[in-house]
Amino acid sequence: MEKDKLYKLKAEASGLKPILNIGKNGITESVIEEVKKQVKANRLVKIKMLKTMPEGESIQDAAQKLAESTNTTLVEIRGSTVVLYR
Repeated sequence: MEKDKLYKLKAEASGLKPILNIGKNGITESVIEEVKKQVKANRLVKIKMLKTMPEGESIQDAAQKLAESTNTTLVEIRGSTVVLYR
């Protein structure tokens, strides 16, 4: 993805509220379906990874897995918040 577009998406995402919290159950089929639905409706979504996520799974790994399984682009990981775009 080109840098200009990436900067615009990051700027746009900064004003968004997280639409989904991923916690102790991690990334399940229902989470993937919900993210797909939200991305289809909004094209840019922000997701919060809670501290209760399964042990041993880093936020980077979880974000990459979520992006791959929802066919989206990982725009940014800031702290425990992930931004996806389609």
